[in-house]
Amino acid sequence: MSPRFIGILQIIGAAVCWGTLGLIGTRLHQLHFTSSQVAAVRIVGALAVLLLLLPLFWPYLRNLHWRRLPFLALQSMLGMLGMSWFYFAAVTHAGSAVAVALLYTAPVWSLILARLILGEGIRPVQALLTVLAATGVALTMAGGISAQPVGLLFGLLSGLCYALYGVLGKRAMQGNPPMLVLFTSIAFSALVLLATALPYDAAALLWQMPNKSVWLYALALVLTGTLLPYFLFIKGLEKMPAAQASVFTIIEPLTAVLLATLWLGEHIGVLQALGIALIVAAAAANAVLRPAPKRMPL
Repeated sequence: MSPRFIGILQIIGAAVCWGTLGLIGTRLHQLHFTSSQVAAVRIVGALAVLLLLLPLFWPYLRNLHWRRLPFLALQSMLGMLGMSWFYFAAVTHAGSAVAVALLYTAPVWSLILARLILGEGIRPVQALLTVLAATGVALTMAGGISAQPVGLLFGLLSGLCYALYGVLGKRAMQGNPPMLVLFTSIAFSALVLLATALPYDAAALLWQMPNKSVWLYALALVLTGTLLPYFLFIKGLEKMPAAQASVFTIIEPLTAVLLATLWLGEHIGVLQALGIALIVAAAAANAVLRPAPKRMPL
């Protein structure tokens, strides 16, 4: 097999893994975990694994300059902590299919924020994609009779956090290898969470839960939904440009929707299905028509 084909398989594998987050989050919610506790398990659990692998990251951490810390911390707060919390809250209140669709409004938010914050222009085709995605959001909301309005709001905010992660985090990526960004993205958010009661409450709930399958969900959240896809994505980026790789990440919302309908039994109405399709189509077209930055972990 050619390196590019292997890279495509790695990117698709990463997207499929990320697509399981909604399913895992729903299962943990059914076991009485709040969205905040799910986010805490994901982030603090990932840090625990990374600390076990510290020798692998130490060469990158030794070369970290203190001036880069504010931007890396900002990237962590928005992309890892903020996005994770809002996304799992959206899964809880709106269902995983709608949540992942609203997460994929991030390219639209990026265009708007790049215009407002960075002063970048918006081309006519980008404006058209914005209208297309906005129409998809409207249809998703119109068809989301079973979804709570607050869940739709959380979904949009997860997309906004993800967009801010890219727009404001451009400077953080300059000169920083992906392995370093992975470690700091998780570490800063985990340290903030460890200063609260959330991870300790989640750990107590894990320990007291009579249904021991909860440990499998927690492990899957940390490994399958977080660390494994990021490593696969890094390896895939070594074999193809980021713009091409971002096209294959569209597999993520498709995976989430498929799991939501087949495994969780979520009902998706005609308007919702059309809205999700429009959002995904706009995200895919955006990835094809403009160079995409390297994607950070969810």
